Amino acid sequence: MSQRYHIEFYETLSGHEPAKEFIDSLDFKMQAKILRTLDLLEANGPELRQPYSLSLGNGIFELRIKQGNNITRILYFFFVGQRIILTNGFVKKSQKTPPGVLDTAQKYRADFIRRNHHE
Repeated sequence: MSQRYHIEFYETLSGHEPAKEFIDSLDFKMQAKILRTLDLLEANGPELRQPYSLSLGNGIFELRIKQGNNITRILYFFFVGQRIILTNGFVKKSQKTPPGVLDTAQKYRADFIRRNHHE
């Protein structure tokens, strides 16, 4: 059995954790489903595939959660030392991931790598 991965929330310089704040804003049933899916991600890391996880390119992945008719996505990336960094999330309303959401995840990833490059 390989080492479990460790999930962390990306934190902005001002102390915000966009993915955590997004998850906290959702209803209890969706939060419970997200936590179960995060457990799968921690256990499987990059081996987790569809329907739970999908690569969006440039090192960004989305965690795919469905609760009833509601579809939620949490964006994340992998970092040194079995770390998974959750960046942001959104409620899915259309077929495609909104470009602004992906741009934000890439910006957060670049910032995180810049601030943690020594690790």
